[in-house]
Amino acid sequence: MTNSGTLAGRTALVTGAASGIGLGIARLFITEGASVVLADRNPAVDDVAREIGAAGSVSFDATDEEAVAAGTARAEETLGRIDTLVTSHGILTEAPLHEMSLATWDQTIAVDLTSVFLLNRAVLPSMLRRSDGRIINVASQLAIKGGIGLAHYSAAKAGVIALTKSLALEVSRSGVLVNAIAPGPIETPLVDGISEDWKAVKRTELPLGRFGRVDEVAPTAVLLASDPGGNLYVGQVLGPNSGDVMP
Repeated sequence: MTNSGTLAGRTALVTGAASGIGLGIARLFITEGASVVLADRNPAVDDVAREIGAAGSVSFDATDEEAVAAGTARAEETLGRIDTLVTSHGILTEAPLHEMSLATWDQTIAVDLTSVFLLNRAVLPSMLRRSDGRIINVASQLAIKGGIGLAHYSAAKAGVIALTKSLALEVSRSGVLVNAIAPGPIETPLVDGISEDWKAVKRTELPLGRFGRVDEVAPTAVLLASDPGGNLYVGQVLGPNSGDVMP
């Protein structure tokens, strides 16, 4: 996508922005004219923000309620307001359910679902006061179809989709549009942690026969954040997934 200024004058907070899909979205938002604050628990986010010309960066643990409140407040102070929130952080581990520890389950639910609730809740008051805002939660196509060895991840991402739809019903008439992106397998550091056997099998299942790239996902976020492009999307789940799920 070339620079068309689609998001000129808009602001955004993007989580998980030190790498992967979050970084790709943040970079494209900036290219499209938005002022962006990058958030990640990885302190390297500060260097990444300087490298891509972001307005600023914040580092915090998105599972910590107080840290989320403080981090979003710092981002809002930097930006003046948060027009768009993109929650693109997460963890991905692999374990059969009968061998999965409660600690592994709890960690995945906390990082991949509870943190999304905390972030959505944190930005809503100012969006509702302005009657304007976009929230884009990054889920996964595994929320829809499940995955072997990925019951915890799939359950968390299904929760993200349910949260997204429910919140969209609550706030759309107040001017806040909430949607989700459910990518298929994308070549990112997150997927690097999955076994090569799993990835090889997965590639054979995909109609495109390959995993996606970050730059093929980021334009979907631009669409949802844009005016008028995203104006009619309410509680939708858009799936750049190589054909893995066809709703």
